Amino acid sequence: MRQLTSLDAQFLAMENDRVQGHVSVLGVYDAHTAAGEPLDAKFVGRIIGERLHLLPTFRWRLAQVPFDLDYPYWVDDGTFDVEYHVRELALPAPGTERQLAEQVAHIIGRQLDRSRPLWEVHVIHGLAGGGVAVLTKMHHAAVDGVSGAEVMSILLDDTTARESEPAPAITAESFPSEVQMLGRGLVGLMSQPLRMLRAGPTALPHLDDVPTVRHLPGVKTIARSSRLIKRALAAGGNRAALRGSDITAPRTRFQARVSPHRRVAFGSMSLAEVKTIKNTFGCTVNDVVLAICTAGLRNWLNKQGELPAEPLASFIPMSVRTPEQRGTFGNRVSVMLTRLPTDIADPIARLHKINEEMGPVKQRHRALPASLLQDANHFIPPALFAQAARATSRLAGVRGLNQPANVMISNVPGPSTTLYLGGARQRAQFPVSGVLDGIGINITVMSYQDQLELGIVVDRELADDPWEILDALRAGLDELCDAARATTPERKDN
Repeated sequence: MRQLTSLDAQFLAMENDRVQGHVSVLGVYDAHTAAGEPLDAKFVGRIIGERLHLLPTFRWRLAQVPFDLDYPYWVDDGTFDVEYHVRELALPAPGTERQLAEQVAHIIGRQLDRSRPLWEVHVIHGLAGGGVAVLTKMHHAAVDGVSGAEVMSILLDDTTARESEPAPAITAESFPSEVQMLGRGLVGLMSQPLRMLRAGPTALPHLDDVPTVRHLPGVKTIARSSRLIKRALAAGGNRAALRGSDITAPRTRFQARVSPHRRVAFGSMSLAEVKTIKNTFGCTVNDVVLAICTAGLRNWLNKQGELPAEPLASFIPMSVRTPEQRGTFGNRVSVMLTRLPTDIADPIARLHKINEEMGPVKQRHRALPASLLQDANHFIPPALFAQAARATSRLAGVRGLNQPANVMISNVPGPSTTLYLGGARQRAQFPVSGVLDGIGINITVMSYQDQLELGIVVDRELADDPWEILDALRAGLDELCDAARATTPERKDN
């Protein structure tokens, strides 16, 4: 058995009747493989079955410790129920993108069944372009962005034909009894004071960088006092690591408690255009992505008459997974907090401001302990973990309290070559993430071939039409493209 880390367990504890803890990928494929086989649930189930020995997260079942005395464990179930996990449905005609997005929003709004391995695959037929969509839904307790991409790299190939090799036998673990789990919990209970002592020097000075608690009353005071003590005890320490975050998030409609319901929009942008902007203005692809998101949010909020005078604040998840941790799954993540200069009207000035601010933000992030999010959780006994998560969630979005951030933005590098699912060509691959209380919008970007694929998820009660936000982001790209063309002198042939 494998015990979840406190960070893994946090993605379980954060779930309630309104918040879901899974992440998804929406792939759009040709309806048939190169060999002419139809891409349906039976075919997808067979592909997964053939590669199950490479997919431990698809075999893991959750074993809870009685009375929540310690963090749960994963038990390798050895197999899965194809008919339960791989499902099939069809869109009504004409099968537009918006109809697909509505179906995806409905699927991601349902929690995964904790009595089974925490994943589902939905094969969706009836798309207007004649393709087939495959939505892969995995719990964040088992995978983060990088390990989720590893799962997809096992399911997908870079050729139309992959030689099948005899799969090694999988040794299933017997599911433990409650008495056995109670014994583990009692042993874990004795180690909790040691966890707390070890986590203190790492976590306390940086509590105001922990996204789940930084907005709570008293957190900044605790972090500031801890930094003063750390400076006194360790003169000449890393100044970037001992500097608190002074970024605050102004209130927008997204800083509220979310409902159980979601809206989704997805689309593509030209990666070549983004790189042209990057080269023209001497910045990074990530800077351009943030500038596009900043422009889109600025224009959309302004159209609603809700643009704050202060810049918005964004959480940016970052992987801290080392090369040695590849294939270990679970969560190895940290979060950067940065300003989005929505208060600046000029698109070039906005881009330069983002580029200027990201340097210190990255320096500060590198100075933070890689285990910060995990260590911060060790101050809460596992028996109180779920209750503390629910209490923190209720406070997120409460008027009068500082908010953790306005938006979550992720930019995930993806494959530059064409991928195939059992020989069926993948046309596009859209990330579909989730929202939280206090942060009711998520924008995730993933590169695939020569495109940037965008997935926008909003709470249905806070924004009814995310396609308008997607249009605003595309307008932000057009604005920067126009600025790049105006900046670059045209070449004249002799």
